Amino acid sequence: MAWNPEVYNKFKSERSAPFYDLMALLKVRPGLEVIDLGCGTGELTAKLADTLPESRVLGVDSSQEMLGSSQKANGSTLNFECITIENQLEKPQQWDVVFSNAALQWIPDHRALFPRLISKIKPGGQLLVQMPAQHHNLTNRLLNELATRETYASAYEGWNRLSPVLELDSYAQLLFENGSKSMQVSEKIYPLVLNDVDALLTWVSGTALIPYLQRLPEELKAVFVEDYKAMLKSHFPKTPVFYPFKRILIGAEF
Repeated sequence: MAWNPEVYNKFKSERSAPFYDLMALLKVRPGLEVIDLGCGTGELTAKLADTLPESRVLGVDSSQEMLGSSQKANGSTLNFECITIENQLEKPQQWDVVFSNAALQWIPDHRALFPRLISKIKPGGQLLVQMPAQHHNLTNRLLNELATRETYASAYEGWNRLSPVLELDSYAQLLFENGSKSMQVSEKIYPLVLNDVDALLTWVSGTALIPYLQRLPEELKAVFVEDYKAMLKSHFPKTPVFYPFKRILIGAEF
């Protein structure tokens, strides 16, 4: 997908808040080997590295555009690599911490994905994951609905980005079945207070809207956006717009 760091960062503080909640679950000790899967611009990866003394941190992301502004952190060995999460997981290396903030919602089949993630964790290590609860968030559900309407359904030829995100109890079961010694699995609302529907549309356009537009011919893209904006307006008629954005936080030790 073609990511735009400028659009993504328009809500930098709102997007970073769950990162700090996830990082609070990290057991800090020196000399850790850490991987951040789907690190985006790398700015938050650098903050993660700064909290870890004498540690090696690798941030990976499939978007060279997002990685373009990544920088090294002080006090740690921090590196970045442009690679997909799936290809990274093919490598044999294991890590003390497998960390992923707002990225795994793009990877299909979480029942197969999470055992693969856990297999990359050293004994005594941690898995730390934050991702939007797309199946519970209205902005995602409205995109799914719009994609089934004509003429979009014909243009998509049956494609629709149904979320791979599971319910909380399914993640807890996967962690248990794959050897978790302790776990925290929760869903938290991060309230967004936005000026109007246009601002909510901008929020969605930085992430969830991208794959829907990529698969449409040029002549349908603007129309799709207008139809989606009309759906948002019907659900959020008041200003300012209050949007209860739901995210899943997972912390587990192995």
